[in-house]
This record gives sequence, C-alpha cells and structure tokens, in this order.
Amino acid sequence: MGSLERSKKKVQLWKKAAVHFALCFVMGFFTGFAPTGKAPGLSSRSVISSNNSSAETLHSPPQQHSSRNLISQQQQQQQQQQPQPQPQPRSSSGIQDPSSPDLKTEEEKLTPRRLIIIITPTNARDPHQGVHLRRLANTLRLVPPPLLWVVVEPSAGKKKELSEMLRSTGTMYRHLEYRENFTAAEAELEHQRNLALKHLERHRLSGIVHFAGIHSVYDLDFFDHLRETE
Repeated sequence: MGSLERSKKKVQLWKKAAVHFALCFVMGFFTGFAPTGKAPGLSSRSVISSNNSSAETLHSPPQQHSSRNLISQQQQQQQQQQPQPQPQPRSSSGIQDPSSPDLKTEEEKLTPRRLIIIITPTNARDPHQGVHLRRLANTLRLVPPPLLWVVVEPSAGKKKELSEMLRSTGTMYRHLEYRENFTAAEAELEHQRNLALKHLERHRLSGIVHFAGIHSVYDLDFFDHLRETE
C-alpha cells in the first residue's frame, strides 16, 4: 500500500510540472508575437525632444547676439544724430582765431563802452525849442550808457523849465549858462560850443564828442557806429 501511494504522488508532481512548463511556454510564445510599437514611439519622442532641446540651446546664443547688435546699432545712430560741438577755428600757432563770433562777444563784454558826449547849443529866440529838446531827450535816453548830454543856454533863457526837463530825461547831463549877449546867431553858436569844450577840459571829461542841434533827428544805430570810431 505504501509503494502505491508514493507512485501516485510522483505522477501528480510530474503532471503539475508539465502543466506549469506548458503554460510558461505558451505565454512566452505569444508574448514574442505581441506588437512592440509603443516602446519605439516613446524612445523616438524622447530622442526628438532631446534633439529639440539641444537645438534650442544651440540657437539661443545667436538671438542674444543679434539683439546686442541691434542695441549697439541704435546707440550708434543716436550718437550720430546728436549735434557734435563744432571746434573753434584756430590759427596755425594754436591760438583761437580773433575773427570768431564767440571771441568777439567776449571782447565786447570785457571792453567797456566809450563815453559819448553830446553838446547841444540852444536858441532862446526859437518858440519851439522846448519841443525839439524833449524829442532829442527821448532819443538820447534810449542810447546805452555811458552818455553825457551837455546843454548850453543863455542865463536870460527859460532856465527853470529847461532844468526840469533835463531832470526828467533820466540821462546824465550838464546844464551850462553864460551871460554874454550876441546879436549874430553864428557867433552865439560858436561861443556855446567853445564854452562846452572848456567845461570838458576843465573837468577832464574824455570821450567821443558830438555836436547835436535841437532840430537834429537820429537813429540809434548812429550812436553804435559813433562808439566804434577811433
């Protein structure tokens, strides 16, 4: 009885091993014929993505380089559009050209204006003398200083009226009088001029002297040219 049971157990073990081996063989056989398209697709995608990333990393530096070139070109254009300071004309010895406008304006600022002395004789017989003197005063007050107005009249004239008019002009003036009597107008005019010149010499007033009659009409440019005379 014992030998029969042992033989049955061995047969059952061999059967189980054969069935297990058959199942493994069948599973391996069908697994070998199963489609394998997914795995290669995944690998190709990974390769493509890696290639794209490498391409992006390779192409990114040229973009930065091109943007830098554009910025540098824009800066150069802005520098070219800005007005460049023009060099001052200089002579061969390195000294600035005296004919340049900047040097002339500097010399005008540093050089003081010359004194203009206007001598005006009067005529007491002229009924419109006050009107003419006021018109001349309005012109002289517009002349840039320094300017000295010397007015000469006889002591028998309208001294108070003339003094008030001279004070209202706002210009520097000298009011001279004389007591001599003259019958000839030319002799009286000559005496007034000499009296004014003696007054300037006595007080040592130096400047450009101009004799202006009460009927004279002037343009302001005349006084600028008068200062330029030597």
